[in-house]
Amino acid sequence: MRTPLIERRRFLAATAALPVVAVSGVPAWAADGAATRTTDDERRARRVLDDLIARDGLPGAQAVVTRPGGRTTQVLAGAGDLRTGRPYPHDARLRTASNTKTFTATTVLQLVAEGRLALDEPISRRLPWVPGKATVRQVLRHESGFHDFTEDVNEHARGHYRARDLARGALRRPSRFEPGERWEYCNTNYVLAGLLIEAVTGRPAENEITRRVIRPLGLRHTFWPRYPEQGLRGPHARAYMPPGHTEVNWINTSVVGTAGALVSTGRELNTFFRALLGGRLLPPAMLAEMRRTVPADIAEGARYGLGLASFPLPGGGVFWGHGGTIEGTRTRGGVTGAGLAVTVAVNEIAADPHGSQHLMDAAAAILRSH
Repeated sequence: MRTPLIERRRFLAATAALPVVAVSGVPAWAADGAATRTTDDERRARRVLDDLIARDGLPGAQAVVTRPGGRTTQVLAGAGDLRTGRPYPHDARLRTASNTKTFTATTVLQLVAEGRLALDEPISRRLPWVPGKATVRQVLRHESGFHDFTEDVNEHARGHYRARDLARGALRRPSRFEPGERWEYCNTNYVLAGLLIEAVTGRPAENEITRRVIRPLGLRHTFWPRYPEQGLRGPHARAYMPPGHTEVNWINTSVVGTAGALVSTGRELNTFFRALLGGRLLPPAMLAEMRRTVPADIAEGARYGLGLASFPLPGGGVFWGHGGTIEGTRTRGGVTGAGLAVTVAVNEIAADPHGSQHLMDAAAAILRSH
């Protein structure tokens, strides 16, 4: 869902950090599902997670690192279930939240590459009920000026929501600025992007994204939960919110849709972002358009393109990814130019207003140390 803006306030969380523990007989380091000798890189990643848990009072955390050759290592810390003491699980399924936007944008750009859509055409050409002159590019880059529907309806809402109804409700509200005037994160843009996919292809956006992106990459654990489905299929950590580690028991996935509903794993998010940045999903011209960025206040030094963001690395350089935040789950990560990928996930939204930046810093530190 919507990525919190960075705030400059003092750490507020008072909960104590939990120790790092083993995972059902699998050590806190595992490569491709099997125990291996601990490397210096993995020790450094473990220290990063330890520090993150202690700093923000989180139950648990996971870092999934995929090297350029494809070898994947998972580093696990803390608790996946506070009631039972079960540790953070290996290969955990998680709600990807706004990482979904990159899947949606990739599909839109595939349609552009096929000549079925143009980046600089008004979206009203395909969706005539949308007011104004916002273009496909401005929608994907969060420059439309549309009101964000998540200010009125959130993932706790009951009842099934259709994407068109969410978008229409948002568009009845006054625009925040003229299209192209500035950048502002807005989930309405990616509900509209999903509706664009449907208008062009004649098929449900979720089905088209699965056909074009998820299935070709063999992402077996990446799926669209169907309302009112609540369970995550496979091992997963319980999700919590402050204060007092309140367990999250309800997420209305029909609210978030093509803006944030996907479920996946850290391993499969790495596979997706490596494939995208490696040129397997888009032709070079479209990937270049995706990487044309403007300053964005989702993290320190961040820049946002067409459903893809760049983030600074310590000591210089950038990595490319997105990140996501939904009730009880937050992920940050991406891919370096060398093809090294990381996804860091936590199972609580920190009380500290800097929690989003702390997680981004953890992802950057792990990438830098490998």
